[in-house]
Amino acid sequence: MGRLVFVIPALFLLLLAGCGGDTRPAAEQKAGEQKGANPRIEAQTGANPAQMAVVAADVRAAEAGMEMLRRGGSAVDAAVAVQAVLGLVEPQSSGLGGGAFMMLWDAEARTVKAFDGREIAPAAAGPDLFLKEDGTPMGFYDAVVGGRSVGVPGVVAMLGETHAQYGKLPWADLFEPALQLAEEGFVVSPRLAGLLTRIPRLKEEPAAAAYFYNDDGTPKAEGTRLTNPAYAKTLRTLMEGGAGAFYEGEIAGAIVDAVTGADNPGGMTLEDVAAYEPVERNPVCGRYRMLKICSMTPPSSGGATLLNILAILENFDLARYGPTDPEGWTLIMEASRLAYADRALYLADPDKQSGEGAASDAIVEGMASAAYGRARAELISLEAAMETAPAGKPAEYAGGVTPDMAEDESPEPPSTSHFSIIDGAGTVVSMTTTVEFAFGSHTMAGGFMLNNQLTDFSFRPEKDGKPVANAVGPRKRPRSSMSPVIVFDGETGAPVAAFGSPGGPAIIGYVLKTLVAWSDWGMDLQTAIDAPNIVVPRGGVLVETGATPPETIAGLEAYGYDVSNRALTSGVNGFVLGPDGIAWGADKRREGAGLVEGG
Repeated sequence: MGRLVFVIPALFLLLLAGCGGDTRPAAEQKAGEQKGANPRIEAQTGANPAQMAVVAADVRAAEAGMEMLRRGGSAVDAAVAVQAVLGLVEPQSSGLGGGAFMMLWDAEARTVKAFDGREIAPAAAGPDLFLKEDGTPMGFYDAVVGGRSVGVPGVVAMLGETHAQYGKLPWADLFEPALQLAEEGFVVSPRLAGLLTRIPRLKEEPAAAAYFYNDDGTPKAEGTRLTNPAYAKTLRTLMEGGAGAFYEGEIAGAIVDAVTGADNPGGMTLEDVAAYEPVERNPVCGRYRMLKICSMTPPSSGGATLLNILAILENFDLARYGPTDPEGWTLIMEASRLAYADRALYLADPDKQSGEGAASDAIVEGMASAAYGRARAELISLEAAMETAPAGKPAEYAGGVTPDMAEDESPEPPSTSHFSIIDGAGTVVSMTTTVEFAFGSHTMAGGFMLNNQLTDFSFRPEKDGKPVANAVGPRKRPRSSMSPVIVFDGETGAPVAAFGSPGGPAIIGYVLKTLVAWSDWGMDLQTAIDAPNIVVPRGGVLVETGATPPETIAGLEAYGYDVSNRALTSGVNGFVLGPDGIAWGADKRREGAGLVEGG
């Protein structure tokens, strides 16, 4: 396998968000002084370091990760095992044919790192990839199904490189739980069975039809035992040849054949696959109350957007309102609308910018800065919603120039998976992983699903004569919303929590709600995850059907929002470190599970 690429920004993004006493926005006149994070969090730095935990979207994956920790493995060892199992038992969400972002706290060196395993567009991909002959964008499903939407998978390479740095167990041992499940069979879960009935075109792809459906075309039912000999063969190849075996030889050939041989073919070559390199990036970090939050930098928009929202909310006392008060939610929604406006214009692959200065270090640093947060907070009124949330000029708050860009138009449907791990040495992994849409491109190779990550690019490369930062480009990484976070005590620097979520562009909102409910509203992590989801990823406000109190909805509508009810099955999971040990939480809207041992 190739070398790990290091990208070190010119300005290290460790951001402090202090604010002067008289510079708060007018909208805070009713808020009073923020007293910081609730006292419960201030004590959450004393967990027994011998305790270890794995929280994942499926109990079989959590068990695989814990098995590695029991053997003396590291958090990265466990992450490899978790991902290998998730790709088998939860193929609708992530797998070897997709990509991921990993946040890692190195307990020995006391440093936080960010690893980019995002997929890359083939060299032949151009700005017209998803345009029809008349120049208009393709329909989403027409773009997704087949090989056109597939990017070169990155998760295996990233896991291989992080294992080289942090692994303690032999690489081959990490795939044993997944191999056993693939050969002996695993039981189809309720969520997988349900999605097989709801994804209409999965059965159009021959390999997927043969694997997931019966001879009469009906989907495999919940409780059916599935074996996957092709996946087992892939795992054995990786066990023998290392991560590099994924990017050459039989596996690479199978990927390219599937992509180019599909009815809607892509232009991926063996050279594209062999050229893939993961990237180590500096994380984006910022202060919120008494905490420091670190997350992923571009090509994921998640970290910068999340910290932009928090920098705005830092100016308001959310603890004063509580979890059902519509006035508190209006502040969250307005801050989110402002941050998403910047996200749509500026954030994309920093190494392959479509416009001068797009996704620059200065933009990311500016979005997360306290000064920019105060300036954006001044736009919020407690009386009525903004008619349109304007984009700002974040780079100018970090000594840069904000480019003149057009708004992104990528569909970004909800999918993805997340897992959180802490090993006995205190090293933490918070990793969000995806094949993008449910079952990705619906195309299979080597027993695993291939992603449709290229549809995370904007289908239009420009608008009104202005370039779109997230336009398709050769060897470019599509923008993501994945927001794996590690939370630290702002004074001691010790980790106190790690979590993340699936959910497309709503990921940022799901993680935000969990963080606010835990830190501002004093909820334990599981209660914070269970709290109703209210998000605004684009357009109007979305509230969780059957969970959001009527008075909260009425208050949001009175403020001026167009409110829609949606399922919003988020999928947040993670853990909190407390004086009594590790407390994990997993979203009951999905099938998440956690294990804690030791101590």
